[in-house]
Amino acid sequence: MNSRKIALIPAYQPEVGLLELVRKIREKGLEVVVVDDGSSREKQGLFRKLEEEATVLRHDKNRGKGRALKTGFNYIQNSVSSDYVIVTVDADGQHKPDDVKKVCAAGMENPGQLILGSRKMKGDIPLRSRFGNTVTRIVYRLATGMKVYDTQTGLRAFDRKTAHRFAQVEGERYEYEMNVLLQCAREKIPVREVEIETVYIDENRTSHFDTIKDSVRIYKEILKFSAVSFGSFLIDYGIYSGMLCLTAGMLPDSARIISNVTARIVSAGVNYTANRNIVFQSNEKVVQSSGKYLLLVVLILVANTALLEIFVRRLGMNQYVGKICAELILFIVSWFVQSHFIFRRREDAHGTVFKKA
Repeated sequence: MNSRKIALIPAYQPEVGLLELVRKIREKGLEVVVVDDGSSREKQGLFRKLEEEATVLRHDKNRGKGRALKTGFNYIQNSVSSDYVIVTVDADGQHKPDDVKKVCAAGMENPGQLILGSRKMKGDIPLRSRFGNTVTRIVYRLATGMKVYDTQTGLRAFDRKTAHRFAQVEGERYEYEMNVLLQCAREKIPVREVEIETVYIDENRTSHFDTIKDSVRIYKEILKFSAVSFGSFLIDYGIYSGMLCLTAGMLPDSARIISNVTARIVSAGVNYTANRNIVFQSNEKVVQSSGKYLLLVVLILVANTALLEIFVRRLGMNQYVGKICAELILFIVSWFVQSHFIFRRREDAHGTVFKKA
């Protein structure tokens, strides 16, 4: 409870309201560190005023929210010798000082955890914000099995030890905050949500979030998995269709089963290689991961064949359409099992994720 309380605010092209926000946060008993993430010359007068209220760090050019946060983490780590709790705050005025204090207090009471200031999306919420949070929530749940309501909140608190781990997480821009949540899932860092007020100023027009580019960065892992899965599906479906033609003289049920099994064996080898080296970048030995993957292939094959039989024989679907339906159902199952039980990240002894060279 004697830890220093530090608000860290990454700021790019901030409005004058940031000065008042910093003053009010200080009134709540927190120190403030602001990172100027390469703002224009016209904004430097505001930052000079902020220097009277806070420590201001500067980037020579815009490097992204993730890099700005890590610049702040490194500064605090090197300049503060005692224990501390960091609470990250957005610069656009969407976090109330009372909520900053509340989330910071939760961080002090729960060392070793990530505290999220969770907005419940009540009232008149901009459509893109409501939609984006909903999609990200679903993607995160599928990717990790963890239930987090507000995955996009920038109001977060954590202690010194946890901050050191977060400083090593990949990501330079908005994808960094999602990567932190993914890292929490991998390292079993508890995530606790504290409800805060939902505030969107001027329909959130001051946000520097690029809907296309930053969404791709946030979802890139599952997008890579989807791309590999789709490529494997094309191989699978092509072989399946070709084998149906080659086995046309056989009994329909036998031809369908033989075609499905042959297609699955070939596509599974392609899928394993691509997921191990491209999507999950696993460091686990091939013997270990391939053994677990083979078991998954067998289970998926059995499930795939069973679903195909149900769709074609019981429900009367066309056998080509039935194949597509079965693949879509098992896609989510395959993603969850591979990301949680088969492929491990390239990590050091402390759980830090390394980029693949």
